[in-house]
This record gives sequence, structure tokens and C-alpha cells, in this order.
Amino acid sequence: MNIVITGGAGFIGQQLIRRLLDGPALTVDDTGRPQAIDRIVCFDVVQGALQDPRVRNVAGDIADPAQVSALFDRDTRLVVHLAAVVSGTAEADFDLGMRVNLDGTRHVLQAARALGSAPRVVYSSSLAVFGGELPALVTDATTPTPQGSYGIQKLIGEHLVQDYSRKGFIDGRSVRLPTVVVRPGRPNGAASGFASGIIREPLAGVEAILPVPPETEMWLASPRAIVRMLVHAIETPSGTWGWYRSLNLPGFVASMRDEIAALKAVAGDRAVALIRPQPDETVIRLVRSWPARFDTRRARDMGFVGDTDFESIVRAYVEDHRDAVKLPVDG
Repeated sequence: MNIVITGGAGFIGQQLIRRLLDGPALTVDDTGRPQAIDRIVCFDVVQGALQDPRVRNVAGDIADPAQVSALFDRDTRLVVHLAAVVSGTAEADFDLGMRVNLDGTRHVLQAARALGSAPRVVYSSSLAVFGGELPALVTDATTPTPQGSYGIQKLIGEHLVQDYSRKGFIDGRSVRLPTVVVRPGRPNGAASGFASGIIREPLAGVEAILPVPPETEMWLASPRAIVRMLVHAIETPSGTWGWYRSLNLPGFVASMRDEIAALKAVAGDRAVALIRPQPDETVIRLVRSWPARFDTRRARDMGFVGDTDFESIVRAYVEDHRDAVKLPVDG
């Protein structure tokens, strides 16, 4: 079995590839039979760093249909579409967001369709498909009303996955990811990036900017939980999804004040002192348009499991990225 993972050089993509290579074997159709992985094609704008005989690292442009089509062959059984221009960048550069997030998604779906074997496709969507006037608790039945270009592009992608599945071209499923924290590495263009930055940078002994009020709440999940739930989305039988192929993944609510308290519990006052409030009205306006509370009963009934508290996320980050942690930590 061959697998295509777009955006595979990113931190979630790399962790997912490691998990798939380490096993156990995946079940990617409704026969219930696990299948060994022959090759994973890791496609991104840069070369993936993970080296393994079963991994083919390809750098290219997802907005080029010929490049995307060349990633697929008759043994491709699974596609995980993670590639995207993140929220802040998509809002600042409309044309880039449309090329990558919309055109790129359609190219991936068309390449999967051309196989003629209805491969399983997992599409990474976002809670940014919701916005504006929303109920206190968002459910899978809540009408998406995105308030930014990124959310609109992701929602269009969901509709495409839905229609390609309805037509029998693919076996698709769209999973709406909570804000992922703590993201390792350098800051990216995501409007939500501060939620990771106020943990990651202080742990590295570097000042972090908090552009929103401390009481700002967000719907969060750890990288470990996201990878675990992506694998579950891959293996969940088609019949479990029913006709509606979009799903809000489990997360939990935390305010920036909660995050700071968890940082203090792990690394003390010295780390907290490195956080500097600097309000940014553009970021505040965009983040406030996102919902912070979800009823994910459907996902939990399907077997998806998220995180339970923020301190455990901080400790997991320290465990997974010890080279990036410069301050002393508790435990």
C-alpha cells in the first residue's frame, strides 16, 4: 500500500509519518484487514527531514496539478491532505491562500479521483469554518459561518470532499482540528500562533508576545492527540461516518490565563516573566470570531479521544522537545 501525505514536512506531518512507520499496520478500507505500508510520499514546499527507505520526500507546488498528479500511482490507497497556508497568512495574502488552500485541495481530490479506486482521503479542516454569531455550544449541526479567508477556503474544501465522496470518487472524511498547541519550531503565520508561543518561547528562555487579553478562550488539542485522532480518522469504517463527512474533533477549553498557570506549574515564575502583553486588534478580532466551546459527542461516540488539561500538554512538549527547553522545569 502506498500513502500520499501533503504538508508532510510540517511538524504534524512528520509526527504522523513516524507513527505510521512505527505501526501497527493500518486498516484503510472496510474489509477490516490491516495493510503493510510499502511507501509514504511526503509532499511539501520543502523536503521532509525524515529519512526512511519507505519514505519518498518530494518538494513542490501543490497548486501545480501535474506535480500533484505525479505523487499518485495505482497502489495509492490513502491520502492525508494537511497542506495549507495558515490563517494569518491566508488573510494577509488572499491569492496565495486561494492557490494553496482551494486550488491545491481540488488538485489533490482530482488526482485521487483519477485513480478510479476510490482511495480513502482524510482532509485536515479547521474550527475556523465557524465564526460570527454562534450558539454558546457549537455542534456538528451548527451552520459554518467563517469570518476569514482561511475558514472560507477550508469550508469549500469540506464541501468538495463531501461531493467527491457522494459521487464515489473517494472515501473522504474532513476533520476540523482544534488549535494545536504546543507547536514546536519557529513561529508561523497562524493567527493562533501566540497560543503556542507563550509556552514555547519562555521555555526556551525567550520573550513571548501575548496579543490578546488573558481571558481569551480557545478550543485546543495537543500534537499527540491530533496525530492519534488523524490515525483514528484513517481507520474508521465508511459506514460510521454516514452521509455527513465533516467532523469536529474533541478538544478542551483553555484561556490564555490557564495556559500561563500551566507554564508556571511546569517552569515557574521565571518563565511567566518572559510573557509580554501587547494587544493586536487584528489578531483579537480574528480570534474572537472563532468558537471556543464544542459539543463533540458525535466524534467521541465514533471513538475519537482528545486531551483533558493544559498542564499535561506542556509536560508532553517538554518531554518531546527537550533540546528546545532551556529553563529548568519541575519534573
